[in-house]
Amino acid sequence: MAVRKLYGALDCPSTIRALASLLEHDVEFELIPVDLQAGELKKMSSLSPFGELPVFQEGDLTIFESRTIMRYISHEYGKRGEEQVYEIPKLQGIAAAWIDVEDHQFDPPASKLIWELVFKPQKGLPTDEGVVEEEEAKLVKVLDVYEERLSNSVFLGGDKFTSADLTHIPSLYLLMKTPVKRLFEERPRVRAWYRSVTSRPGWEKMVEMVEKVRA
Repeated sequence: MAVRKLYGALDCPSTIRALASLLEHDVEFELIPVDLQAGELKKMSSLSPFGELPVFQEGDLTIFESRTIMRYISHEYGKRGEEQVYEIPKLQGIAAAWIDVEDHQFDPPASKLIWELVFKPQKGLPTDEGVVEEEEAKLVKVLDVYEERLSNSVFLGGDKFTSADLTHIPSLYLLMKTPVKRLFEERPRVRAWYRSVTSRPGWEKMVEMVEKVRA
């Protein structure tokens, strides 16, 4: 069997998304660290046309873009009885829509907040409180939609955990370390959802791996 390889950096949220999917599905793989500080990202252009992380390889298959990797893993390696995809096209269409919601609605303000509240302090840079306020307001609107959605289903993609939930893991992992956590706590259904997502064994394995590298 071909050796599966994930090229990435554990301080890169997109890598965390792909990593979480692999761990959630108990897929054996080799993590190939890419040192962003040493400029090794430039070497990735031969595997990823836009020179971005992560990149997943399996035999003659090479996939870039973390959400594409996540989708592939969920379809190819679904655990019997715990599949993160639906066989019924209508239900899978709904789950896929919420993956796109994360990408286009949730991720933009979440990423800016992570930059201001997590990565800037790590680099010794001052936080722009104006940006934080503006992006929090945008995130509030998204979470209000999530609160309504979760009144009709246990998870965002339906009544079972799917990639629509897993795709949020990088942001949840980082935002829960910041004051933004309160925005999730203030909404009872969102609070129950994120606590459920972050209590899964795959999440715990991901956190253990990331924290070990950062230690």
